[in-house]
Amino acid sequence: MFQNYHDVVAWGRDNDVQMVDLKFCDLRGRWRHVTMAANQLAEPLFTEGVGFDGSSVGFKTIEAGDMVLIPDPATATWDPFWEVPTLSFICDVHEAGSGAPSPLAPRQVAQRAEAYLRQTGIADESRWGPEFEFYVFDSVSYLDEPSSAGYMVTSAEAAWGEEERKTGYRILHQQGYHVAPPLDELYNLRAAIVQHMEAAGIPVKYHHHEVGAPGQSEIETVMGPLVRTADATMHAKYITRMTAHEHGKEVTFMPKPVQGAAGNGMHVHQHLFKAGQPLFYDARGYGGLSELARYYVGGLLHHGPALLAFTNPSTNSYRRLVPGFEAPVKLFYSLANRSAAIRIPAYATTPHTKRIEFRPPDATCNIYLALAAMLMAGLDGIQQRIDPTAAGFGPFDENVYEWPPERLKQVRSLPTSLDDALAALEADHEFLLVGDVFSEELLHVWIQEIGQDIRQIVQRPHPYEYTLYFNC
Repeated sequence: MFQNYHDVVAWGRDNDVQMVDLKFCDLRGRWRHVTMAANQLAEPLFTEGVGFDGSSVGFKTIEAGDMVLIPDPATATWDPFWEVPTLSFICDVHEAGSGAPSPLAPRQVAQRAEAYLRQTGIADESRWGPEFEFYVFDSVSYLDEPSSAGYMVTSAEAAWGEEERKTGYRILHQQGYHVAPPLDELYNLRAAIVQHMEAAGIPVKYHHHEVGAPGQSEIETVMGPLVRTADATMHAKYITRMTAHEHGKEVTFMPKPVQGAAGNGMHVHQHLFKAGQPLFYDARGYGGLSELARYYVGGLLHHGPALLAFTNPSTNSYRRLVPGFEAPVKLFYSLANRSAAIRIPAYATTPHTKRIEFRPPDATCNIYLALAAMLMAGLDGIQQRIDPTAAGFGPFDENVYEWPPERLKQVRSLPTSLDDALAALEADHEFLLVGDVFSEELLHVWIQEIGQDIRQIVQRPHPYEYTLYFNC
């Protein structure tokens, strides 16, 4: 919206800005915010920033917690959900005193990844396109107490509680892909979400109902540069949740919120450009990929197990990554094959549209860290000239799940648990440290932080264990 703070301040004086909301991303990938009166929309806000306690969000220790938020003028947008006219900014996180960028702040990691890309001379721009899959529920409740645990969701589109439905229209199990109204009851909600996204400067390609019968939807946006795409992802998730909330619905991007139903992925399309020219296209190559693109693919697949510690950093992620739900569990690439970890879209046939899609990620990731990690893996593949075919990663243009077990075992698997993914990251992370994009400190903090989830869950009895073991 703006390129510098002078334009922001002048615009704020001429428009009815009454509140200024400063948003920033914590280590887990969730937005935090602090709000100021419009009289604070002045030069010091953009040069000196606003102080906050970094120890409360995992960036600092308690004895040295002071940090500073610096809003980025280019991220300014109206927040449509506030009753008071509110101008919103995404902020960078800096150390108090020195003013240095925080080594743990996710947005700065993404900025360093973009800078490192230019430094390599391989390309000067990467473009990214996450796909947003989510479930829309009518109500959600969950409980975690010493004496009781469980969850309950309701969905107007679900077959559960059929005796209460007043219509004969219903989506059959796993048959929701691209269904039309009246089966698709969420089209008006998605349209409202898309309108808000477009107004926020997030161009949308399309929206539709997804495979999951009880309310699964997808919105896909137009590709863009790494940091801008990560910013747009944060806005998109916020807008989706808030619009649903206004409509009396609840949205979750959880990878596997419903047993037996399709999971929510966040497939990430990506490609590289230099001086405006695409680098992934070669009409003579397999799937139309250039040699450079194949090396990039080789890097993603070679470092795939470690990448999942950032792209799939929840225990729930691995309830989605199981065979049978179009969720990739094997490390290979292919043209148009949705069981592959990397799919080359068959409909992307021109130099500027030729790209690859990394299919394992989901929206529990911190989008800044996930995109940065994928870029670093791809660049390492180019620099190390990792040929995916020579490394055993395909291409396999078959449904590998129909292969005999002994042949299938020859294809490397993705981690089957968060514990395995974190172990893979500990064993394979040097590629992330190049160019000081990630740091040893960040990796240590990340592994410790995310590892807490595993420790908390293994200590709790699962409700299904009562079914299995109560009468043992």
